[in-house]
Amino acid sequence: MSIERVGVVGGGLMGSGIAEVCARAGSDVIVHEIDAGAAEAALARVGRSLDRAVERDKLDAAGKDEILGRIRLSTDLEEQADRQLVIEAVPESESLKKRVFADLDRIVADPDAVLASNTSSIPITRIAAATRRPESVVGLHFFSPVPVMALVELVTTLVSGDEAEDRARAYAEKMGKTVIRAKDRAGFVVNMLLIPYMMSAVRMFEAGHASAEDIDTAMKLGANHPMGPLELGDFVGLDVAKFVADVLFDEFKDPSYASPPLLTRMVEAGRLGRKTGKGFYDYA
Repeated sequence: MSIERVGVVGGGLMGSGIAEVCARAGSDVIVHEIDAGAAEAALARVGRSLDRAVERDKLDAAGKDEILGRIRLSTDLEEQADRQLVIEAVPESESLKKRVFADLDRIVADPDAVLASNTSSIPITRIAAATRRPESVVGLHFFSPVPVMALVELVTTLVSGDEAEDRARAYAEKMGKTVIRAKDRAGFVVNMLLIPYMMSAVRMFEAGHASAEDIDTAMKLGANHPMGPLELGDFVGLDVAKFVADVLFDEFKDPSYASPPLLTRMVEAGRLGRKTGKGFYDYA
């Protein structure tokens, strides 16, 4: 059974991007946010993204209006009741995600509906345990910016059903994404590789081995990376990078995942990267 009705819980940077690609795939999308202001901000983010596509001649004005017309805003989670797929994209907090999934378990009427988390690090089994239908719960980890990045990590647990996995994969491919399957371990594939790399770059900078600019230039020109590790940390959000590093260290106890003291101090000082105007670089 094809998925036509999709819910997105959380309309931040990731959630709004997910809503956009779902609407581009032709789905009826309901974006849930905590209040009307946050919901309107989510729709505005989608509008700005589509405006950029129009400016680059990748979309015309009529196409933009059609996509926006498929997205509805809601501040009442009960409106997710008829959804065939709900993708959770709330902040990276295990307790918050569990509360959302417990509510969705109660609200979503279709027993075959897929409940998916966009978590970048938290094992899906822990989230699925908050529901009475863990066989319907999977991870669909998108990457930022969602309309541009082609990858989705599909994460299944020991109890995820084949039908939920197949439907989630088919829908991600309908959105034009390339799907890789990852085991249900903290960090999945990308972050298990990316976080030690980023933490090593922070330690190198902290030790005075090289400047932030030289570390990033080295990886961009020497390894053909589109963005250096410190620049990438600023883009992702240093608080997010630290949170993921902490989750990975807690799971594996591998020192390569440990957050360096400098990163901890920067997060405590509110220097989180692009979103606050200052991280390893000044964006003011």
